Formats: sequence, C-alpha cells, structure tokens
Amino acid sequence: MSREARDDALVHGINAVESVLTHGPERVLTLWVDAGRDDRRLGALVKQAKTLGISVQPTSRKALDRRVPDGRHQGVVADYRPPPPLGEVELLDRVEAATAPLLLVLDGVTDPHNLGACMRTAAAVGALAVVAPRDRAASLTPAARKAASGAAEAVPFVAVTNLVRTLASLKQLGIWVIGTAGDAEQDLYAQDLRGSTALVLGAEGSGMRRLTAEACDALVRIPIEPAMESLNVSVAAGVCLFEAVRQRRV
Repeated sequence: MSREARDDALVHGINAVESVLTHGPERVLTLWVDAGRDDRRLGALVKQAKTLGISVQPTSRKALDRRVPDGRHQGVVADYRPPPPLGEVELLDRVEAATAPLLLVLDGVTDPHNLGACMRTAAAVGALAVVAPRDRAASLTPAARKAASGAAEAVPFVAVTNLVRTLASLKQLGIWVIGTAGDAEQDLYAQDLRGSTALVLGAEGSGMRRLTAEACDALVRIPIEPAMESLNVSVAAGVCLFEAVRQRRV
C-alpha cells in the first residue's frame, strides 16, 4: 500500500467508504479491497470508485488487517485525504448564517467509538456541527469515522482550543447553551429546545467539567431510574437531540 497514506488518513468499513466516495471522491486516493471477498455492496463500491476514476487495488485480507488492527474493515480500506478541519471562526460564521441551528457539544469524550456514534446521531437530526475541545478528547480517527458510518462527512466536527470561550461566543450569537447533568433540577423534557440551541454533554461518569457547566445557560437532567447512575454519552446525545427535533416539529 502507498507509503504516503498515513493511519489518520484511512477510512474503512463499507458505510464509511461509501460516504467518502459520495461526498468527497476527490479526496479518495486509492481504494484497497479484499480480493477474496464476494460481497454485493463491496462490488458496488468498486464499481463506483472505478466510475469516479479512483484507483482500485485488490489485496489480501491479511494486508487489510495490518492497516486496520481491529479487523473491522469489512474488506475495504480507502487512503483518504481529510478536508481541512473547520475552525472556530468558520463555525461561528455558519451559526450566524443559520436559522435556529442545533449543535452538539461534547466535553471530555475520549472514546472514538462514542464520538463516532454521537456524530452519527448528530447527522441524523441535521445538527449544524459537533464541537469538542482539541485536548483530552477524541478526534476523528479511523475508528471514530468507522463508528460514524459516514456521518463524519455529513456533519462538521470542530475541535476548539478553548471550549468555554467558544460557548461564550456562541451565546453572543444568540445560541442558548443547555448542559446535561445528573443532579440538575430541570427535566430535559421541560426545557424549551425550539430555538437556537447547543446541547452540551460530558463524558460518561465524570460528566462536564466545572467551567463548562458554569458556562451553560441552563442545566437539565435526563430522567432515568435511580438504579442507573448514567447513560452512555452516545445514548444521552440521541435522547437530547431527538427531543429537540420532536419539539421543533410540534
């Protein structure tokens, strides 16, 4: 495989590769496929790549396993040149131009699979962006892109240097910043989420950092049975985002 392709520029899995071929084919350098695998969807990807003029290279499953150590590549790996990351300035420009935008903010989520699952849900509800701190947080690794099942190309991921400062800037643009906390008095379902909203979730267990919580306009809790201390962050993100969608459709 190409020596120029870096591990952080790999996309693997049928859904994720299909998404980059659809949304950013000019960024796909080479498609590597398991020559011994007979799969209808894999065949469709090969045909799509060839139609787009992308080099398709048959290889062995073992070779793909070496590129993707967890082995969950489904027989296809793409050497991919990611687009330049969206910065805070571009994020604020998009917020200012949008009508009643919905954003997902993740504070301290370090598991790339959780990040990918949150990206997938954010894309499903049409969120404007997913925002996270640059340090001590998961980034868009190949594992995160795989878990996102193509959502990484459908919704922007913005890693910011100072999350509290970014939240303050969003508030200046009229965004209502709603954080989630297990000990909050306000119920999620009693909170008005119909306007411009940023939903802030922390890591499972530890939750949001103190300064992040203090930067929120309001804190809400997801009502769960007392025997359960918390929800997985990707599940909590789904509950919150789809509640916002439900309210906006009433």
